[in-house]
This record gives sequence, structure tokens and C-alpha cells, in this order.
Amino acid sequence: MTERLFDADSHLWSFSARVTACREAGGNCEIELDRTAFFPEGGGQRGDRGMLGSVPVLDTVERGGAIVHICGGPLPVGSEAAGEVDAELRFQNMQMHSGEHIVSGIVHKLFGYDNVGFHLAEQVTLDFSGELSPEDVARVELLANEAVYADLPVTARCPSPEELAGLEYRSKLDLTENVRIVTIEGVDVCACCAPHVSRTGEIGLIKITDSMRHRGGVRLTMLAGKAAYLDYKRRSDAAAEISAMLSAPQGDLPAAVRRVQGALEDARRQLTDAAFAAARARAGALPPTEGSVCLFESDADPAVLRELVNLAVPKCAAAGVFTPCEGGFRYIIGSSKVDLRAAAKEINAALGGRGGGTPTMIQGSCSASEEDIRAFFESFPRG
Repeated sequence: MTERLFDADSHLWSFSARVTACREAGGNCEIELDRTAFFPEGGGQRGDRGMLGSVPVLDTVERGGAIVHICGGPLPVGSEAAGEVDAELRFQNMQMHSGEHIVSGIVHKLFGYDNVGFHLAEQVTLDFSGELSPEDVARVELLANEAVYADLPVTARCPSPEELAGLEYRSKLDLTENVRIVTIEGVDVCACCAPHVSRTGEIGLIKITDSMRHRGGVRLTMLAGKAAYLDYKRRSDAAAEISAMLSAPQGDLPAAVRRVQGALEDARRQLTDAAFAAARARAGALPPTEGSVCLFESDADPAVLRELVNLAVPKCAAAGVFTPCEGGFRYIIGSSKVDLRAAAKEINAALGGRGGGTPTMIQGSCSASEEDIRAFFESFPRG
């Protein structure tokens, strides 16, 4: 068993310990100590990282009561090692995990929902057993931040089995012994093995960034502490840049974006109208022929290309429009005189194509060159 120093002091970043085991595994070394301040992966939270002497600790896991440090090199068994926990990563995890307890406690108190899933990495995801409306989520977020502002004490202890039996607390498991209870005064009481902040004020900020239905309940995504600040800064910087681009105050950005969207929609309509007009002009300039018409166009709206084919069809036996694509051309071929569904096999075989459709129009792609396509259409349809 490894003595868990983080249980007594979650803010302990530096310590010394004796190496009790060291073995190679998967290109790294698994090191065990008689005691450690490194928290192992568990309960949805990632393991700590840092240094043991000159050796980097890449991850920390627990196996059968022993805490195993996944390290980038070996240390002699029996030697003393100075441990240094990555304080920034640990404190961020503490802020996020304590923030999760606050949110989960408030949801449980207000709605009676259980936290049925939790994962902490770059952000926190929480799964609850019931649904929350957008208004509910906003209320939970406000109350969670009010709990942060109140700078409430956060305590962790292992009550006796007798005391535990009479204690009301949140837990995903049916625990009976060695249960560590984390209490946030007036907000939450929960079984938890992880390090937490000492007071809620250390969290700084809680922000719920997403809410979605999930397995009959709701999944919330949240950030807390420095991670929430950095996310706010990123969003604020982006808003400032967009504000400058649109020459609009940040408070007016939604209206400014709607104006830009309206202008773009007007421009798209004008371009589409112009494209249809050009297609009508192109088709009108085609001379009537007993043979087929083969046109090559730059990439355009498929609706415009179909219109061009439909307008060309009365002037010929068959009309084909080809636009460039990766590996060849896309095609639309129309006819009122040839059963194109029946002819599709012949056309695709000749042009290295794939596609099909109705007796009057087929669509697809082909790998033939422009020269070969023109040569095919000079004698299509046969007979």
C-alpha cells in the first residue's frame, strides 16, 4: 500500500519518498514509492504528472492499493527520490473537479437528478439522469458561481462505518468502508477519492459551455478555474477581432452578423439569377443539330447546369454538360429522343464513368479526357 499524501494535503506539490519497486514496461518504467503526492488516474480524473528526481513522471495509476508512477526512466530500488508534482496541471484538475461537485450538488438538490457519468480532461463532461431546460442550465450555472463567490470551505474525511450509515451523500457506488467524503458546505456531500481545493474561492469561475440530450438525460460540458478564464479570453479575443472586421461594437455583433448574412444572401441570389441568365443565353445561341451537343463549363450550381441541359435538349438529339472534378469530369446529360437510362451503360463504358438516372436525364462522373468526350459525342447516339 502506498501512503497517499494528497489525501491529507491536496496542495502538497513537493515531497520525498523511498523507491520500493522499479520495472520496465512498454518502453517506460513503472516506479512505486512508499508514499506519494501524485494522484493516480481514477474516478473520471486523469493522473498527475511531474518529476521524480531527474526522471519525468508521464502518468500515475493505481493497482491493487499501490500507486504506480509511469516514468521515462528508472530509479534504484531503496533510493530516496524527490518528487515534484506538476502543480499547474494538478491545480487545474482540482478547480475543475471541485467545480463539478458544486454543479452536481446543485442539480441534485434542485431536480433530484443523479450524476451518472463524469470525465475530466481538458474540459469536464457530466451526465445527469434527467433533462434540463436552457433556463435550468442557466440557473445552475449562476448558483454554482455564487457558491464560488461565497468562498465556502471544502473538507475531506473518512467517517466511521457507523457515521457513514447515517450520512446522506452522493455516490455512484454502494460503498461501505474506507469511504472518503468530500463536503462543500451547504452545497454538496459526495464520496470522492480525488484532491480538491480547500475553499470554493480557489475555483474562480465556473462556465457551462454546452448542454445536450444524452441517454434519456442531459450531458453538460463545463470549464472551471484557469481553463474557464482561458476559454473566455479566447472567445473575447475572437469577438474583438470580429468586431473590428465588421466595424461594430461587440454588443451589436449579432445584428451586424445578420446584416452581413442578408447582404450575402442578396449577392447569392443576384449571382444565381445572373448564372441562369447566362445559361439561357448560352442555350439560345446553340444552333439546332441532328446530332448531340457537348458543353464544358467551369464548376457551377448543379441547378444552373441542369437548366442549361434542359434548354439545349430541344435543339439536339442529346445534350451533355461537363464540369471538372478530381480525376476527371462530372456530367449531366439530357435527351428527349434517346432513352438515357438504357444508354447509360454504353456512355459510362466509353467515358470511364459511373452514374445513372431517368430516361430523360442521367448524372455522374467520368475519367475520360475532354478530347475523348468530344469524340464520343460526335457519333452519339449511334444509328
